[in-house]
Amino acid sequence: MPLDHEPEQQGKPTPDQSNEKLLPQERLPLAPINLFRGQSTARSLVRLLIFLALVFVFCPALVNEAARDVFGSLRSMDSTTILLFFEAGNFALLLGVTAGMAVLERRRIGDYGLPVNEIFGKNFWLGALLGLAEVSVLVGLITVFGGYSFGAFALHGAEVVRWGLVHLLLFLFVGLYEEYLFRGYAQFTLGKGIGFWPAAIALSLGFGYVHLHNGGENWIGAASVAVVGLLFAFTLKRTGSLWYAVGLHMAFDWGESFLYSVPNSGEVLRGHLSNAVLRGPTWLSGGTVGPEGSVFCFLTIGMQFLVVMWLFPAKKGEPVGEGKIPAQSA
Repeated sequence: MPLDHEPEQQGKPTPDQSNEKLLPQERLPLAPINLFRGQSTARSLVRLLIFLALVFVFCPALVNEAARDVFGSLRSMDSTTILLFFEAGNFALLLGVTAGMAVLERRRIGDYGLPVNEIFGKNFWLGALLGLAEVSVLVGLITVFGGYSFGAFALHGAEVVRWGLVHLLLFLFVGLYEEYLFRGYAQFTLGKGIGFWPAAIALSLGFGYVHLHNGGENWIGAASVAVVGLLFAFTLKRTGSLWYAVGLHMAFDWGESFLYSVPNSGEVLRGHLSNAVLRGPTWLSGGTVGPEGSVFCFLTIGMQFLVVMWLFPAKKGEPVGEGKIPAQSA
């Protein structure tokens, strides 16, 4: 009888069958061949750790070291412009790290929150409009209670346009870098492992904690940053991308630092529009933190939540905010 018609031996598994019983994929969640596939909590956490290690090694270190070498001898270059190069470089490196993870996971880089087809689209500009509106309401409330005055103009003529554009570009890259770092790959991957909102809460707390390293920052300001991190995560969940959050982040920071010329998370940058003054108790003005340290900041963030709920109502049965892509099998 031909070999391919021989009956299988009873009770004795073939080599392939034995291998499957001894080494099933489900029992090797950390094997290199499986590490970048599937949605198990263990694999998601390991992938996130790899990503954070790469970010820690490349993003802050390389850009700052390169900037010291390139710009260190250019004494005429101001600190705000150098910071612009720092943030742009950090975002470029973060994008490269994320692209590498996307290749390993066989995903599109746009799945992590910044789809190319939405770049500077309507959600970005809508977020920018509402970010500028929020900071204006916030500073307006502080002004009504006597905590802010605009002061005399510090810039005139073409300098207004020049510095306005420098600050706008700076905070565009700040928005891109910070949103993509805390709510891009990290949110996507950790969310797959432990759920969207537990991941958003953990990363928002980290977002607030990192801001404590800014000069002049305090725990109240850091708390407001953590809460606004939840707002940004909420916009991701409702819109399906980070472009709204990037626009909002950019415009709010630009309004603080340039237009209203107040500290931004404890930092005062060169090239602000006026010699503005914050006065009164810290709970009102935010003190050295700036308006983010005011109690009114929590009110305006709450208003932003309501605006996002109204603009982007949740759809029943449609999962949004986690990349909108089909989950891969383990």
